[in-house]
Amino acid sequence: MQQVNPKVSLAPFKQKTFTIHFLSFSLLLVMDFAAISIAMGLAIYLRYLWDRSLLWDIYLDLWPMLFLFPLTFWLAGLYGVGIAPPEELRRSTYSTSLVFVALGAATFMYKAGADYSRGAFVFAWGLALVLVPLGRGLVRHLFAHRSWWGAPVLVLGAGKTGEMVVRALERQPGLGLRPIALLDDDPSKHGQKIGKVRVEGGLNLAEQYAQAGVQHAIVAMPGVPRNRLLELLEAHGNRFPHLIVVPDLFGFSSLWVASKDIGGVLGLEVRQNLLRGGSRLAKRLLDVGLILLFSPIIIGVCCLLALLVRLDSAGPIFYTQNRIGHGRKPFQAWKFRTMVPDADAVLTKYLETHPELKEEWLRDQKLRNDPRITRTGRFLRKTSLDELPQLWNVLRGEMSLVGPRPIVEAEIERYGANFALYTRVLPGLTGLWQVSGRNDTTYPERVALDSYYVRNWSVWLDLYILARTVWVVLAGKGAY
Repeated sequence: MQQVNPKVSLAPFKQKTFTIHFLSFSLLLVMDFAAISIAMGLAIYLRYLWDRSLLWDIYLDLWPMLFLFPLTFWLAGLYGVGIAPPEELRRSTYSTSLVFVALGAATFMYKAGADYSRGAFVFAWGLALVLVPLGRGLVRHLFAHRSWWGAPVLVLGAGKTGEMVVRALERQPGLGLRPIALLDDDPSKHGQKIGKVRVEGGLNLAEQYAQAGVQHAIVAMPGVPRNRLLELLEAHGNRFPHLIVVPDLFGFSSLWVASKDIGGVLGLEVRQNLLRGGSRLAKRLLDVGLILLFSPIIIGVCCLLALLVRLDSAGPIFYTQNRIGHGRKPFQAWKFRTMVPDADAVLTKYLETHPELKEEWLRDQKLRNDPRITRTGRFLRKTSLDELPQLWNVLRGEMSLVGPRPIVEAEIERYGANFALYTRVLPGLTGLWQVSGRNDTTYPERVALDSYYVRNWSVWLDLYILARTVWVVLAGKGAY
């Protein structure tokens, strides 16, 4: 096998590609089977504890039906790579529900419904909807950073768009698309590194990667002339089974678009999902429903935290701050108090004593070692539990469980042209930036994530962010 350059050998890729696909597929399949088995077994066991007359034997005879789940998942494309987490959640929910509905219909058709517990059936359904995505998330958490995880991807184009693609894929290894090389016809870029990936040579070397077993390629050259782009797609479309094209929409890269066939002409439908009336109604129902469902736990935790705040330092339990809401209407956002009563005076004196920290304060409006924060306040901020009282704002319709971060007047200029989009939706208790590093992200990244959320909203995205929020809170990463 030829080499692209003296340091890069393509010979191992064919064997590695097969091994990677087999390992990734096997791990996900085993976890799916285990999650469904646990859901079924736990549901039957709990039903047995309720009614000891339950017959175990009739359920054991159903074990071959468990294979219907991974089969349906495979048909839904859940064992491929490059599936975004919200989309994976949507597919797994629909696929799991489809199998349960089919099993329920089968027992009805064969008049066997009376032999099985409806309670165990419904409980197993609910458990499976939770355990399957949790199991898949656990597999990716444990293995996504391993060198053997994911499919090798060749990126064609080492310009600004190619760099964006590589860095995005390296930040999200769970997608399973692992960039291994960049190709570009500009000789000045050869040998350069973007992230962990080298620019190995010109586009003519793509065929060697395809022959070596690389099946995925991304064309990241939106600035090339139309005729040249068509030539590239025609040439590489026959070499790579999976070819992704980044369109000439770099300035609008956060917009949600869907392909449309307009009488044989390719069209892109631009969506801004959260600006639709039906989406807002669904989001509101989700907010209120989840709060009411978990209200006993929420009330108990709030009472405990209120007691800790009161015992730790003098002053009120709650703290309110003016924030900008929907339609630029101000509202009072509630929090547990995390600072000493004379916080402003303490901050002023601290910055005078430590002038080197003024730049950090002006840039982020936060300090890693803030002298104003109490002992309980540090715990509350680390876990983000100080924002739990904002559930009251959610019930009042001033906020949502998930949305853009609520900002103050001084932050408007940082949003620039995106501020108009911010004011058209409700700010959120949590959001994309909170589950993407929180204070470890730059302010422009926060703005971009907020804008992306508004345009890409779906119930599945909200559920994914809420699930990620629990993990981020427990880990305490990026919070101070």
